[in-house]
Amino acid sequence: MGKIAFNDLGAQYRHLKPEIDRQIASVIEESHFISGPQVKELEKELCDYTGRKFCLTTDSGTDALLIPLMAKGIGKGDAVFVPAFTFFASAEVVSLVGATPVFCDSEEDTFNMDPDSLVSKIEKTKRDGKLKPKAVVAVDLFGHPADFVRIEKICRDYGLFLMEDGAQGFGGAIGERKACSFGDCSGTSFFPAKALGCYGDGGAIFTDDKELYNIMASIRVHGKGTMKYDNVRLGLNARLDTLQAAILLPKLHAFDEENRHRILAAARYSEQLRGRFTVPSVRKGFTSSFAYYTLKAKSPEERTKVMDTLKAAGVPSNIYYPNPLHLQKVYEPLGYKKGDLPVAEKLSQTVFSLPMHGYITDDVIDDICSILKNI
Repeated sequence: MGKIAFNDLGAQYRHLKPEIDRQIASVIEESHFISGPQVKELEKELCDYTGRKFCLTTDSGTDALLIPLMAKGIGKGDAVFVPAFTFFASAEVVSLVGATPVFCDSEEDTFNMDPDSLVSKIEKTKRDGKLKPKAVVAVDLFGHPADFVRIEKICRDYGLFLMEDGAQGFGGAIGERKACSFGDCSGTSFFPAKALGCYGDGGAIFTDDKELYNIMASIRVHGKGTMKYDNVRLGLNARLDTLQAAILLPKLHAFDEENRHRILAAARYSEQLRGRFTVPSVRKGFTSSFAYYTLKAKSPEERTKVMDTLKAAGVPSNIYYPNPLHLQKVYEPLGYKKGDLPVAEKLSQTVFSLPMHGYITDDVIDDICSILKNI
């Protein structure tokens, strides 16, 4: 077995090399490195892809989540409901604006925010009266969209601002609606490991609300008004570099083909591993982009044994995420304890992800499955 990459960015580059090289050379030749024409071109194509009216590219997926919260004036005394089983940035941005994250449990099958837990946490927050329920950040984990059919209704019923964290969801869908088209706005990440990734940090915000878009566009460039030296609010320096936009354009053009390949690769994994592990579940009417292919072991001990065996065979694997957010040290002052969110805690102890990308071969999948089945 040759060297196996967890996410083979080299294979993707070799496949797209002529167009990526041409785009990079064009930016260097034109020397328009900040807010060049490729940025606007990418934003338009991302709108066309997702079905959103407005797209604002950013310097990172984290700022793509931070800027909307800033634009809505969410801050001290506000509660923002976040899943406990996700990457830290989903809650970090809440704390950065001075609001308080209220953590929700996860669904057993999709690993996403549990709508029933969300309702329970909203009601408890209202009863306690210390914080004002203000917003929800729902994450599309591992490529599977959160249950926005229910979550959108919950947010309407309680009058909450809803943000889709589509950092891992890009390419997924619910029916004909694509990921990053849900909620009042959505954010995604172009971190290199994402299904649609650049060669550094990058992100994008999507919305159909023109007023919100205009405020976020101001925040993205130091709170500018009519020009960058006319500052009407506090903001950030959060623009996407022109070079990264140029790299993303050919990747976006190839994305649907790569997405289909990941879906087929996931099916091949699941066909061979079903019964041995809990394989990823895709809800009826949903499409997962399989940004990560994540299995669930029966116990923490089994996960350790499996990952050690894979490592010895030269197969990389990763744990997303080994510690749920409500038990992170930084959030100790919020008073959560083990057992508060049992599903999220169990997932953090049992899930592990296998190599997955748009160019993984059947032979590699079969070799990995052979190792797993023989443990």
